[in-house]
Amino acid sequence: MTSVASWLPFVRASAIGWVPLAQKPIPPPFIKSDQERIDTKLRINVSGTHFETWRHTVEKFPDSLLGSDEKEYFYDPTNDEYFFDRDPDLFRYVLAYYRTGKVHFPRRACPEEFDQELAFFGLVAADSMGDCCYEEYRDRKRDSSELSSNSADGGLGGGDETKQLPPGASLREKMWHSFEYPHSNTSGLVFYYVTGFFIAGSVLANVMETVPCPNLFGAETTITLAKSEESQSCGERFEIELFCVDTACVLIFSMEYILRLYASPNRLKYATSVMSVIDAVAILPYYVGLGLSDNKELSGAFVTLRVFRVFRVFKFSRHSQGLRILGYTLKSCARELGFLLFSLTMAVVIFATVMFYTEKNVPKTEFTSIPEAFWYTIVTMTTLGYGDMVPKTITGKLVGGICSLSGVLVIALPVPVIVSNFSRIYQQSQRSDKRDAHKTSCSAYVCAPSFLDVNYEDVKNHVQAILRLSEFRSKEGSCIVL
Repeated sequence: MTSVASWLPFVRASAIGWVPLAQKPIPPPFIKSDQERIDTKLRINVSGTHFETWRHTVEKFPDSLLGSDEKEYFYDPTNDEYFFDRDPDLFRYVLAYYRTGKVHFPRRACPEEFDQELAFFGLVAADSMGDCCYEEYRDRKRDSSELSSNSADGGLGGGDETKQLPPGASLREKMWHSFEYPHSNTSGLVFYYVTGFFIAGSVLANVMETVPCPNLFGAETTITLAKSEESQSCGERFEIELFCVDTACVLIFSMEYILRLYASPNRLKYATSVMSVIDAVAILPYYVGLGLSDNKELSGAFVTLRVFRVFRVFKFSRHSQGLRILGYTLKSCARELGFLLFSLTMAVVIFATVMFYTEKNVPKTEFTSIPEAFWYTIVTMTTLGYGDMVPKTITGKLVGGICSLSGVLVIALPVPVIVSNFSRIYQQSQRSDKRDAHKTSCSAYVCAPSFLDVNYEDVKNHVQAILRLSEFRSKEGSCIVL
């Protein structure tokens, strides 16, 4: 081939008259016997669509199906081809991987189906995915996995309300179905609204017991008694009434927790779940308070347990789709929230240190230590600016201005990611609700009675009578027209 390449410029030049025509013919190319090409074509039939490629193309990946001897199990000697009952549209991308060594993700394909196709041919997408398709493949795969996990956990919309119990279900299965899919039957719906009512009543009682109550006794009460009672809160004045309300709510919550634990298919998994922990923490302060004596010194150490009653608010997440969407959003944005917390911590430490050394020589300064300066730095970076701590020096004011601008930039960076995740999960929830509504309408249409009241037994008898009459007429040599 080298000798031919050296002759070509002279042949082209002689054709246009630049050099005289050669007197001797061009020598033939020299090819050694071991360089002769002995490769053969490989004919592949994928569900009726035929593909052809060189054998050495697929043998570059000997660990895969087409590159190994395992493909001989799919060989069809009649047509001299390899037959695979797979998707031909996705096989184009599989064959492109053998040719280029890169996997390109089709935009309209399902990630799980694409992974199954690659796994069938012994290929791994994550190791050789092209840079142009990796981001989209990862996002689509994440959306698909989140949708599958949400459907398995009951979904963002509260679960598939059209799910039916199998025939002969046990009492535990019926109870768990009513708890997880309350809109599927009347008993679950009643329990759903009753628990929601008691959650609201418990939260309202917890708030009202801290509100100062006015004097309700009248004019005959002395001024001293009136002043003392005006300073009392509703929790102190109506202690018995609020205790009865709290007792009724805790009994309902305890019954719900015990019934859910009894009906759960996996009790250990349920007991360690987030909602189970919230239920336990919400009712724990009541039972701890019952076991304490009236001694204030003994019970004072456990007063903070009453704070945990605020966790009853999170019980609304079973009744609110928006709270579930917010929880899934925070879960999916754990990396962005971690970055925000880490960057804020670094900025707070840096600016608090600079502010302390800038303001420490000012008389009666409020920046007495670096931890004391943390409060000013946090308030400034979040742009709250309470004004209880302010720098006095010009350098301190300059550092405070830079701290404020840095806080705006640091907080604004991960916010668009969180907003986009919230929008994506909200759209998934809307699609899930529409799909459940479509399933409900379809099941109602299938189960609806027919408008035609047809007696199929009469139709069967009529057809049999016509057949018998037909046989009788044929025996007589006559014909019947029906």
